[in-house]
Amino acid sequence: MAMTLHDVDRFEASRPRLEAIAYRLLGSASEAEDAVQETYLRWQASDVEHIQVPEAWLTKVLTNLCLNQLTSARARRETYVGQWLPEPLLAGDPMLGPADTAEQRESVSYAVLALLERLSPNERAVYVLREAFDYPHREIAAILDISEAASQQILHRAKKHVADGKARTEVDEAAARRIVEEFLAAATSGRTEPLVRLLTQDAVSIGDGGGKVPARAKAFEGALAVAKFMRGLFKPSKAKRALVGGSPEVYATTANGGPAIVAVVDGRVVGITCLEVTADGIAAFRSQVNPDKLERATAHWAATDHGEPLLHAAF
Repeated sequence: MAMTLHDVDRFEASRPRLEAIAYRLLGSASEAEDAVQETYLRWQASDVEHIQVPEAWLTKVLTNLCLNQLTSARARRETYVGQWLPEPLLAGDPMLGPADTAEQRESVSYAVLALLERLSPNERAVYVLREAFDYPHREIAAILDISEAASQQILHRAKKHVADGKARTEVDEAAARRIVEEFLAAATSGRTEPLVRLLTQDAVSIGDGGGKVPARAKAFEGALAVAKFMRGLFKPSKAKRALVGGSPEVYATTANGGPAIVAVVDGRVVGITCLEVTADGIAAFRSQVNPDKLERATAHWAATDHGEPLLHAAF
């Protein structure tokens, strides 16, 4: 039967939720959009009148599309140049989805999205559906074609893997800005000691350039190594300006709910560094500089008010 306007409206009402699920599952906004669009095509081709619970049907189709995508993505990432990091989303991006509970906020944090890469596709799906969207195990079992008991066991394993990561500290936008300001002041001081004091002893710095922008294949580990790297990163040079196409403006903002540094050249986001903050200090810097993973951030940046930069021509 032909798709009616009512059928299209029903799908569009579900689109924000579907995109938020897909983003958490895939760690990529562009791949999430593709998965949701494929879900729409399958909805369009289905006998909609006989689908009793459209939300459940759409979630099942989307989740299984994402599981297939995750399986093939694992093979692709084996040949990925350098470190692979998720695509960061800036504050206010609707794809971040619900943020009413601590579990929802944590499920989309950049640190947790990186940790979810350790999980099997099924573990990731159960964790996202249960923790971020509060699906009961009965519905998750139906979506994944497993038993309720299996869903509960999978969630237990997934939560343990995620909990094995560093303990995070929730911060609001004002606190995030203060953290970034303090870090930038230390990074541009020309001295290593102020930076070391801000970091945990086992701090790490990871960058994803995707083979398109230089980024060290191996993470910097330890407070001193990370501090030296950051001090050098914020030391101006012609080579750095040539690399990013100009003199960046550096802003403090939030990405995936946590403090972040955004570098912008002529309106184009050229880098987003997400800071993982713990009670003991900054535990991790995860920098996304792959231009393919910054296109959505650039579009979002152009459409929002972001205030004045903290630094001009930092590189």
